[in-house]
Amino acid sequence: MLVQVVVMGVSATGKSRVAERVAEALGWDFVEGDDLHPRANVAKMEAGDPLTDADRWPWLTRVGEAMAAHERDGRHGVVTCSALKRAYRDRLREHVPDLWFLHLHAPTEVLAERMAQRTRHFMPTSLLTSQIDTLEPLGDDEAGRVVDVTPPLDEVVTAALDALTQHRDDVRRS
Repeated sequence: MLVQVVVMGVSATGKSRVAERVAEALGWDFVEGDDLHPRANVAKMEAGDPLTDADRWPWLTRVGEAMAAHERDGRHGVVTCSALKRAYRDRLREHVPDLWFLHLHAPTEVLAERMAQRTRHFMPTSLLTSQIDTLEPLGDDEAGRVVDVTPPLDEVVTAALDALTQHRDDVRRS
């Protein structure tokens, strides 16, 4: 069974670092979802303006298409995507219905501190509140797991891999 994983959450949860490490540990393909943003989205975020749903739809389509390509090619994949709203996750599932979401989470103060320390990212700290306000947690009917990213990276990656292993075991048993 092929697995497509979306590593989701607000900015500064470490989506890229965790996703890269998970993909590397499993030998799976990795796609940095931020690289799929249209240039206009990046410019808007750099200016401190939150994206609207209309801004996000083309990006979500690109992310969904990248995962669908992994499926078509018979490859497991891990992609980063904030996937903050249920509607966004539904859009991604239009491309790959059986997505599994790894929702990275930490207290706001931890995330704000991490964002303040970043030097090479287009997302300013000022947009963290809008992301937190937009976030809709995974529903009971959505496949996935929440992982706390407050601990050191190695512990977070271990927790993520454990959650994914449990998911794969559950799917095999069903």
